[in-house]
Amino acid sequence: MSIISIALTVYDLREQSVKLHRLVESHNSITVSVCERKAGVKELESCLLVPGDLLILTGNKVQMPCDAVLIDGSCVVNEGMLTGESIPVTKTPLPRMDSSAPWKTQSEADYKRHVLFCGTEVIQAKGACSGTVRAVVLQTGFNTAKGDLVRSILYPKPMNFKLYRDAIRFLLCLVGTATIGMIYTLCVYVLSGESAKEVVKKALDVITIAVPPALPAALTTGIIYAQKRLKKRGIFCISPQRINVCGQLNLVCFDKTGTLTREGMDLWGVVPCDKNGFQEVHSFATGRALPWGPLCAAMASCHSLVLLNETIQGDPLDLKMFEATTWVPVEGIAILHQFPFSSSLQRMTVIVQEMGGDRLAFMKGAPEKVASFCQPETVPTGFASELQIYTTQGFRVIALAYKKLEMDHHTTALMRDKVESDLVFLGLLILENRLKKETKPVLEELISARIRTVMITGDNLQTAVTVARKSGMVSEGQKVILVEANEGSASSSASISWKLAEEKKHILYGNQDNYINIREEVCDNSREGSYHFALSGKSLQVISQHFSSLLPKILMNGTIFARMSPGQKSSLVEEFQKLDYFVGMCGDGANDCGALKMAHVGISLSEQEASVASPFTSKTPNIECVPHLIKEGRAALVTSFCMFKYMALYSMTQYVGVLLLYWETNSLSNYQFLFQDLAITTLIGVTSKTFLKLSFQTCSPPLASLYPRRSGSPAGWGQLLQRM
Repeated sequence: MSIISIALTVYDLREQSVKLHRLVESHNSITVSVCERKAGVKELESCLLVPGDLLILTGNKVQMPCDAVLIDGSCVVNEGMLTGESIPVTKTPLPRMDSSAPWKTQSEADYKRHVLFCGTEVIQAKGACSGTVRAVVLQTGFNTAKGDLVRSILYPKPMNFKLYRDAIRFLLCLVGTATIGMIYTLCVYVLSGESAKEVVKKALDVITIAVPPALPAALTTGIIYAQKRLKKRGIFCISPQRINVCGQLNLVCFDKTGTLTREGMDLWGVVPCDKNGFQEVHSFATGRALPWGPLCAAMASCHSLVLLNETIQGDPLDLKMFEATTWVPVEGIAILHQFPFSSSLQRMTVIVQEMGGDRLAFMKGAPEKVASFCQPETVPTGFASELQIYTTQGFRVIALAYKKLEMDHHTTALMRDKVESDLVFLGLLILENRLKKETKPVLEELISARIRTVMITGDNLQTAVTVARKSGMVSEGQKVILVEANEGSASSSASISWKLAEEKKHILYGNQDNYINIREEVCDNSREGSYHFALSGKSLQVISQHFSSLLPKILMNGTIFARMSPGQKSSLVEEFQKLDYFVGMCGDGANDCGALKMAHVGISLSEQEASVASPFTSKTPNIECVPHLIKEGRAALVTSFCMFKYMALYSMTQYVGVLLLYWETNSLSNYQFLFQDLAITTLIGVTSKTFLKLSFQTCSPPLASLYPRRSGSPAGWGQLLQRM
């Protein structure tokens, strides 16, 4: 059985190694064009590239063999391998500056919009003035973005699981017991005058009896059968040992868009504004087209859509916004330059030219961010209250603005900070993101089992709070406290403000003690508290730096984390782990890869290549897989522990029986040993699948009947010895 177990493990490792080799080899066996000073343009194998080489990108559908920064031309790239989304991304050339500062600092907050990452696919390359698309090689091999992904797969974070630690401790106890038995055997047979060969053979028999060789194989029995059942449900696992960890999850983090809510956004309406304030909402459900004007022009041009194979492709949000204008891309307006959307900047800007008209700049992005770039007199006085009306209803809100530009400047020479200033506020675009039908029942099942559920999203805080209430993550009657932390300045120190989501009054926490009096009116006895903290990624960062003593207290009741960057998601998962939580992370693969790697159990709802780094991938894109994983994990954990106890008790029983026979200088025959191993050990291991299947069919207990323990195993090794 040990040989079979080792063979299966080697086979599994070999299969994963082959998949990984194919993933790496896909970009390492192509021919690229490199420009040299003396030889000019020549063909070169991608494996010979070094940092500093000048790549010439020609044609379409090109796999990037390295990380390179774009210096001439523009590219449309599919970054699905890295982000999990197959949405085309526009890459722009690095702006040319006279400054000697590092190029990353010259490209403002998001330098990635100029970088072509290894493993991504260049769908379309467009030359600028020189007619060619050129990029400088930055990194190759394991130093690239794809290399980092491969390295994380090859060397994952070590899994510190208490069951395995206790198993090793118990095996050491068995080794000690075997040593005593071996000394006893030596004494008995030496005094009996047996030959040295017979004495050594009997002593070695005692060791193999006390420490059963089939124990590792028996421990993996539950994992193997659980993995097969998960595969039937469309849940694929590349790290079988994590199945046992699933049984110990007591906190599950969820992404919002595409995970809890539907992937696509429905355009609900637009709220125009003028000098008198916000006007009546224009609803697209009526079928009435939006009149042509600056607002309609912004919706038709401020996007990153591309025309590929005679079809418009790009971000679903941009596509919905463009289709709502019913505008046909003919002569009338042309996009001259684009400052792509960045999650860190929370906005995008385009420069367009009206045929026979003005040159305009349009901006769209987060309402608070766009309003900060507008002329104060153009922003309606009721901006904050109007925004809150829609965000509290769960709508996603995007603001639009524009300005007229002078014609005497070339578009590429215009700096972004000059274009994005003194804008005129146009209005709000309202989009609806509906919950998936499976979301609420699954969250209710997890909450009834006393498993914490947490939302980590990059969306607006008010929208996240509303989705949390609608999904049942925050039940009726429970309070949501908004936590806002601000950095200190030269004249003031850092501070935290607390506000109930239903109120507008802020309570500051800084140099003096203030508090919110929360009455513990718990309607549901299964919940730990009657309030939840909600905060943004910026506030979380300030609290970590200036109020570190408050961080654990906030995390213990923190449920909603909004405006979170990918790095902040990973850090938050790590902070939860420091509080002794077994953390699961469920995301759709977009910006969640870091958190999926960091969590004890990562569950990807995307089948893109980025999900290779996640232990589990669900073929069904909803969170129904989470309860199935926890149930199977607990079943596998109980099975492994029971098999461990059975094998230990069986070996101890046989150990005592053999020692009693040795006292009489007698022993079992080889056939008797073989019969015991085959009839007892092997039979139980093989038929455990039938027993497990029968228990699942006849008695399928709800998840709530299996409350999670905070310890790492059902019982410690000391309890195991007491039971034996």
